Amino acid sequence: MDVDIWAWVSDTQQQLSEAGNVGLAMALGDLPAQAYDGRYPQLDVMAPAIAQQAEALELPWLEFYARYWHLIGRIGDRAQGAVAVEDAQQLLAFAQREDVRECPANPAAVEALAIAWANADGPGHATERLETLGAFIEDMSPEKPAFAGLVTQYVAALIDAGKPAEAVTYAESAVERLRVAGREASWELGAERARALLAADRAADALDALQEAAEFQADDPVAKAHRDGVRRALILATLERTAEAVDALPDLDVVGEHPRVFVEWARAVTLLAGSAQITNTWQLGRVLRQWMDYFGMMGGYRARVELALVAGDLAVGRQGVWQARLLADLAESGIAELRETGGLAERVAALRAAADAVTEPEPPGQLEERVGQFDAADGFNADPERWIGWLAPLSGEDIEATRRHTTTLGFLGYPATGADIYWKMLVDTGDIATAADDDVSYLTTLLIEARQDERLEQMAAMLPHAAQYVALARLHSARERWPEALDAAEHAVTAGAGIDARRLLSGAAQQLDENARAAQVLVEVLDELEDEDVWRMVVMATSAEDWETVRKGAAKIGMPIKSTEGPIEEEMGLIRVILPAPDGGQRQVLSIRTGPATARLALPQPRGMDYNAGDLVVFDPQLLEPVPDDPKEQQNFVPPFAAVRILRPGGYTSYFFDGAAPSESDWSEFTEVMAERGWPMWVYSDENYTVTHPSSGEPLPGVFGWVAVPPDVSAAEVDALLDDATERWVHPLAWLDLAREIDVEVERHERIVKEYGL
Repeated sequence: MDVDIWAWVSDTQQQLSEAGNVGLAMALGDLPAQAYDGRYPQLDVMAPAIAQQAEALELPWLEFYARYWHLIGRIGDRAQGAVAVEDAQQLLAFAQREDVRECPANPAAVEALAIAWANADGPGHATERLETLGAFIEDMSPEKPAFAGLVTQYVAALIDAGKPAEAVTYAESAVERLRVAGREASWELGAERARALLAADRAADALDALQEAAEFQADDPVAKAHRDGVRRALILATLERTAEAVDALPDLDVVGEHPRVFVEWARAVTLLAGSAQITNTWQLGRVLRQWMDYFGMMGGYRARVELALVAGDLAVGRQGVWQARLLADLAESGIAELRETGGLAERVAALRAAADAVTEPEPPGQLEERVGQFDAADGFNADPERWIGWLAPLSGEDIEATRRHTTTLGFLGYPATGADIYWKMLVDTGDIATAADDDVSYLTTLLIEARQDERLEQMAAMLPHAAQYVALARLHSARERWPEALDAAEHAVTAGAGIDARRLLSGAAQQLDENARAAQVLVEVLDELEDEDVWRMVVMATSAEDWETVRKGAAKIGMPIKSTEGPIEEEMGLIRVILPAPDGGQRQVLSIRTGPATARLALPQPRGMDYNAGDLVVFDPQLLEPVPDDPKEQQNFVPPFAAVRILRPGGYTSYFFDGAAPSESDWSEFTEVMAERGWPMWVYSDENYTVTHPSSGEPLPGVFGWVAVPPDVSAAEVDALLDDATERWVHPLAWLDLAREIDVEVERHERIVKEYGL
């Protein structure tokens, strides 16, 4: 994005704040960080909300900005493909509107569409990418900030089009054009040049190019380190510099959160799997299978096929014949979703041939002993991939072997295969109607994980009434169809299903904000509940203000409550309540615990927040941080809990103050006055905050914060008290917003703000 856009962002934030949209202003500046830092739950909520508000305020540039960063958060590190293409096309169409066309970030929409196409099927969309990007690049000067990003995507498209030599030439020309224009290439452009060189069978030159790129600034600085490491490892592995490649390769726990590098990382691992440092294990196979499912859901069709082939080769190396064959099937089915398939059919055939040529590991004993041997195996060291092969001859015939075989298949990422075996054994034969509860539960789990909803519904229709509705309730809950889940769970409970049906009913009712109902269905079987169930019941009963049920739950857990009826209002110590912030982040608010799952916020919050001091909050009593082991640390530990909802607002109003810090005695007197009134006050500035002396220009220690007052206190009373409490200070304190609200001494406060640089 253009530097001008950041100046515009700053101006827009100031305008929004002055208009009273403080929350929107705060959130606006944090969107890029949310996209780059991987704070996707926040981004997925905040960006659409900002775009919606921008549309209502008729601020099309702001709407474009919010929609763009949301899309980047999806197609960048998360590498969403076909599921994001339509949104990218709509963003480009929006960018071409008359009232958006002059936005300096406008070309970014073209880059975003090219990335989405590449994520879906890079070679298949290579022609469209080149045509779309070329039309924008043709008349664009290298001085433009969008130039580097667009040419980077053009180089990527040339590689995917099978023109690596042309990609190298184009990349080098673009780097030179940027240099002549007085601008440096981005790391992304340099790294793409290295990829082009590698594709052109010039691995040594690719390593040099990547080393040159290391000096460049990255558009996505957060991702630079792991992306550079993955590409460096792949190039070094290609050069057979194995030890260096292993050192460069980021660990799985690093790359596991970054889908954009999954395929390249897997390719590097394949080249290194024969080394002593990289172990080709079943755990690796399981992770790659999860990545395939991810790309299947995100429309990353090319990546899914590529990972299947890579994982198949690794499975062959582990003698995992059954898995290699399933992966060949998966790759073959995935080819049908691609627009360009050159060479893929041959790779699938080669994988099948390699699997056929492998000698499977010898089983540990006789066939009739397999189940017992499986149960006796060390659960930590046993290899589930091998056990699938060893149990396969019995699976579908012997129920005990089938249970172990199919659930292990599901564990390794092949629930559909496990479901097929179970289905033939129980459903096709009609035995499902009299099957054991465990078998119905196992098959239900496999069908849910395989996303075979129609098949599950077909199976459920063959079950007794209670079991039928438990299965349906599980399905609807997994798909977050809460009204349907509630209805099915109610049928199951009425039909006499057990505690699991009640958990399903309670969970669905809670999701639908029917907390009284959710708590009631659990309190009816209080003696059967585990502690986790009881705490959930307490939270839901608290939200419904069903204090009788809360007391029953507290008694079950062993938590003493002094009062015997009515709302629970006791002082149970300080806690930290974690609440959402307007920028999509979180705020920790010091609070006084008043009950098993309630707390009263103790600190004033800035205007524009959805909560403030005095609010009574329901929280989840599950600790978010462990209690420290050190006894000294325990003394200062204030336990943090996640807020669930505001139970009752306190009606407090906050007012901002700012200025030069007074003497210690003046400040002590000031805080005492606030405490006597019962007005919560909190300083948000730290020791680094300074203001400017109006005469000498020297820096002075500053202080700013908020004071909150209950609903029966008027703004005029606050002004009068602040005026009286600070009138003898050497330097005046300003409360400009309050002065403007009551139209009292506004000019004086404006002068203080200006003179002290507040």
